Amino acid sequence: MYRIAVKRELNPTVTMMEIEAPLVAAKAQAGQFIILRVDADGERIPLTVAGCDTLKGTVKIIFQVVGGTTMRLNTKKQGEYIQDFVGPLGCPTRTDGIKKVCIVGGGVGCAIALPVAQKFHDLGAEVHSIIGFRNKDLLILEDEFKACSDKLTVMTDDGSYGRKGVVTEPLKEAIEAGENYDEVITIGPLIMMKFVVATTKPYNIPTTVSMNPIMIDGTGMCGGCRLTVGGKTKFACVDGPDFNGFEVDFDEAMARGTMYADFERKEREEFCNLFKKEVK
Repeated sequence: MYRIAVKRELNPTVTMMEIEAPLVAAKAQAGQFIILRVDADGERIPLTVAGCDTLKGTVKIIFQVVGGTTMRLNTKKQGEYIQDFVGPLGCPTRTDGIKKVCIVGGGVGCAIALPVAQKFHDLGAEVHSIIGFRNKDLLILEDEFKACSDKLTVMTDDGSYGRKGVVTEPLKEAIEAGENYDEVITIGPLIMMKFVVATTKPYNIPTTVSMNPIMIDGTGMCGGCRLTVGGKTKFACVDGPDFNGFEVDFDEAMARGTMYADFERKEREEFCNLFKKEVK
């Protein structure tokens, strides 16, 4: 059993937890993920490591409350326990030789992008970060990005905070203004990553994408995160989650991402009905 040392709501749909897991905290690196189960009867879900404290032996996770399992996880209180917490899994984000990087995060994907930005900052690289959200109410981790970024741009779709527009706009402006990035790393919704790649490709700027959004069981056994990269079949969980964005077939990945929509909707409905009965 793994104790929830800290629980904090980042916005109405996103929660941060710090889990006491010293063995995982000692090994985890930016870009990797863990597998957890809320209870003995629960399903296994992958969540990206959003930070570690090796002194306290804690691992930070940030999740969006969208499905049955994340709803169950969100009912847990600080000081309570979850059943399983296994990792680190996946390949760490590559940092060798990168002196100037642009990190582009979207929505809850910013939770994955943050430790990557922090890692580059710690290594002495120049870090430019662009983070985007639908509106001000969904903004997360702004202060944390400020602390590890030489330049930070915040975008909202409706203009309620920061600049109005999408993340590719300031990215293209920076490139055309002469910012010579060694690499662009983007993490967020698949459609966002697709357009980030479309923005950088004409300039031939190496672009890494994180395919965490399509992972399910985290071991390569379910096949749910199967994708085509450079014409070859890869699995996001065991071969990634980071890939060369120029080689990813995003249309195939997005089509695959809708396969479990009906199942996820049923899980949400069942959990809500169960929760109402327990409250009564």
